[in-house]
Amino acid sequence: MLVFPNIKINLGLCITGKRPDGYHNIESIFYPVQWHETLEITERNESLKNFPEIESEIEVGKVRFMSYGIPIPGNADANLCVKVYQLLEAWFNLPAIDIHLLKTLPIGAGLGGGSADAAFTLRAIKDYFHLRISDSEAKDLLAKVGSDCPFFWENKPMFVFGRGEKMRPIDLDLSDYHVLIVNPNIHISTKEAYAGVQPSPPVIDLEMLPSIEVDGWKDILVNDFETSIFPNYPLIKEIKDELYNLGALYASMTGSGSTLFGIFKEVPEEEVFRSYMTWKGRLTF
Repeated sequence: MLVFPNIKINLGLCITGKRPDGYHNIESIFYPVQWHETLEITERNESLKNFPEIESEIEVGKVRFMSYGIPIPGNADANLCVKVYQLLEAWFNLPAIDIHLLKTLPIGAGLGGGSADAAFTLRAIKDYFHLRISDSEAKDLLAKVGSDCPFFWENKPMFVFGRGEKMRPIDLDLSDYHVLIVNPNIHISTKEAYAGVQPSPPVIDLEMLPSIEVDGWKDILVNDFETSIFPNYPLIKEIKDELYNLGALYASMTGSGSTLFGIFKEVPEEEVFRSYMTWKGRLTF
């Protein structure tokens, strides 16, 4: 079973409060972007053991996770795809499987790539073994894995709140626009990102965003993490400014960084960012 996890960008990101459980409450619009990587679910194949092309391999119980491409840091306890299998296996008593991930999306970059991998792992296992799981059950399971994971089950524009696991559909279609995504390969930990943020009420009602023209977003749509991250990482601010210089109607950091994006009416040039990882395409979903 082959699937293609995609990323998301944040249109506005407001940190509204600190929760008793240690998390923060947020408000944001998550918008899916069709920059993909490749994930495959197969039944266990022992002949692949120690296969030279495998970048890393994790085996826990009846699930084996093998990644190729960009190295993935961390251990089995932190692997979201493995967590999804373990939760499902306790529920359905699944057979042993292999999970293959060709990792091509930036890691820890504010794009939700790991959360997408988890959600698409669930969808692939569900379809491969014909499991009877409702949408609400799937999203509840994914919320146990990570705050952003339930969004990728829906994979359409959503107003998200709570710690990011609660959401409502929003009627926002940007398919007439192009996006240029720039990843400067600067790692910013979640702890560092939140350390400099002072929670405050949202500047605007994000659910009203579809009624505002994109070229009017620049002065009203903010990512709260930029306030603390830009002074410590001036290159990230420079990239945002350059996106506007190239003609972006709106530019922002996504998530807690360090990836940035610009929304354009015409296909943007990307030569100025040739030393970074970039992607451009239409904002279809």
